[in-house]
Amino acid sequence: MDVSEVLDDLVAEQEALDRVVAELDDDQFSLATPSERWSVADQLGHLTYFDTTAALAINDAAAFADHKAELMSTFADELAVDEATLGSFRRSSAAEQLTAWRHGRLDLEAAARTLADDTRVEWYGPSMGSKSFLTARLMEVWAHGQDICDAVGASRPASDRLRHIAQLGFITRGWSYVVRGDEPPGVAVRVELVAPSGDEWTWGDDDAADTITGPAEDFCLVVTQRRHVDDTDLAVTGDAARDWMVKAQAFAGAPTTGPASRGTV
Repeated sequence: MDVSEVLDDLVAEQEALDRVVAELDDDQFSLATPSERWSVADQLGHLTYFDTTAALAINDAAAFADHKAELMSTFADELAVDEATLGSFRRSSAAEQLTAWRHGRLDLEAAARTLADDTRVEWYGPSMGSKSFLTARLMEVWAHGQDICDAVGASRPASDRLRHIAQLGFITRGWSYVVRGDEPPGVAVRVELVAPSGDEWTWGDDDAADTITGPAEDFCLVVTQRRHVDDTDLAVTGDAARDWMVKAQAFAGAPTTGPASRGTV
């Protein structure tokens, strides 16, 4: 898959979320979501802000470097980060917020159409290859879109675009430990997932004793910390596989924990 195909999938994922939020009223934009402190509007604001800075990173690396230094100076204070990334968005009407998100993602698409497969893009951590960069944006819109769907009681049909997120979830197993200051385990884990289309997706050693099998959507919900593994239909065999699914974190940033099992709350 080349970078243009990843971008096409990102755009399709954004459009899938648009079909959900376009139907919401002002009161629904104010509903709380599973993310602490954040409303439905805040979820869109987060996507808008970072789609806009992603376009900046592609179009003007020097300007992005200046922005990055300014934003990262706020990272020690969560409320300061919220003000920097969401403040102006929060002061807009719901209609204006929807329009801003649409404009931001169109700016990102236009910028991303200039990327080649071997382009590297500066970001808040290390620079990223173009395909990984857009895959991360796809994961973001899907995961934050899930928060919105959970808040308003909506659903989005699962698609095979989830393969991007499942792949990212698998390759970030080691990161899930490193971000916590732990040594990644040396035990191999085999992952066998059923795609929404019915295809089978597999990663890892064929003969690994530890395994994770089940719906690809459930795996993606776990690695993006939108569901606890015990609240999914994943079958997890082996201590190493279980430990990974409890700690899985497919995104950058400080270590975080996903939701508690609904059976324990």
